[in-house]
Amino acid sequence: MYLVPPMDDEPPTEYVAFVAAHLDELRRETNRLVGGDTEAAHLYMDVLADVARHWRGLSLSCRLLGRPEAARDYMRHRLAVRTKQWRDDQFYEVDVRVMRGTAYAPAYYRRDGSVALRKASVLPGTVRSGVVAVADAGIAWVQAYRRYQWHAVGRRIAFGLLLIAVLIQYMSAIAPDQ
Repeated sequence: MYLVPPMDDEPPTEYVAFVAAHLDELRRETNRLVGGDTEAAHLYMDVLADVARHWRGLSLSCRLLGRPEAARDYMRHRLAVRTKQWRDDQFYEVDVRVMRGTAYAPAYYRRDGSVALRKASVLPGTVRSGVVAVADAGIAWVQAYRRYQWHAVGRRIAFGLLLIAVLIQYMSAIAPDQ
């Protein structure tokens, strides 16, 4: 019996639906904040893992406290924190330039996407709704679950060390002075 039940090893359907609803927005915002740096593409997965780690509390605050946008607000907060950490870790000055609607912009910067992406949405058999979102949600949940397991090990080690320190203190207090 647990006071707080452990984190599930599989993502709940509400979390997968949340990721599916916000994945495109999160990717666009991450790309905008890091200036299209391909090395920083992992930031959105770290943000999703942060949301997954706190999903139970976020969904509880959505239901009980009547804050329907708590998870989205937390996701935006974690994106800002992760982006700031990424910028602080850079060895060079980060120059972010937003490219909008230029003729020379790469296909992933264009508003309408590449020709292949436009055709893929029309051709039958090429549209897969939510496959990327489900995969990203699963990956982020596994990352959060592993982090949860490491934190649980750390808590047990800290509790054991604290218990040993208390026992040593108690034994030295009851020992006869010589």
